Amino acid sequence: MDLYSSIFELIDMRSFSNLWYWIGLAVLWSSASHWAMGVPYDLVVRARRVGGQSEQDLMDIVRINGNRLLYILDVSGLAILAFSCFLFTGLATLGFYYGVEFAQAVFLLLFPICLVVLINVSAARKLRRETPNLEYISKILTRCRIYTQIVGMISILITSLWGMYQNFSIGVPGW
Repeated sequence: MDLYSSIFELIDMRSFSNLWYWIGLAVLWSSASHWAMGVPYDLVVRARRVGGQSEQDLMDIVRINGNRLLYILDVSGLAILAFSCFLFTGLATLGFYYGVEFAQAVFLLLFPICLVVLINVSAARKLRRETPNLEYISKILTRCRIYTQIVGMISILITSLWGMYQNFSIGVPGW
């Protein structure tokens, strides 16, 4: 047995049986649920609790991130939509029609993040429509975070069920 065979046997290179994939999934959803519309949630909590400069910082970062997100959407939203449709159609076709496990894994990581982006865009539009105050901003960002966590829980459930199905159907090499 040569060195490469030993390494690939030790580190399983299939996506759903790889520990690094599951660590990446956990980090992805942990980060996504902490940052609502690009604003760290601890800043929302601090602004509610302390007020003053923290409240002003929250108002500023929400205004900046909301305007930035909506500007990007206005300028290149159609191109981003077209590229996303192309990418996800390709990944879904490769993964679920042709059975490429890596494409399945990438699709199950990235597609739910698109839903989170839509949640963030919706929150930015709500904040632009009204004159924001601390209560309204914290309410919108808390809802954004809760919806992101719900999408994350469903995504992790679907990904883990699909990953277990793949691991059971393919089998563990060497057993």
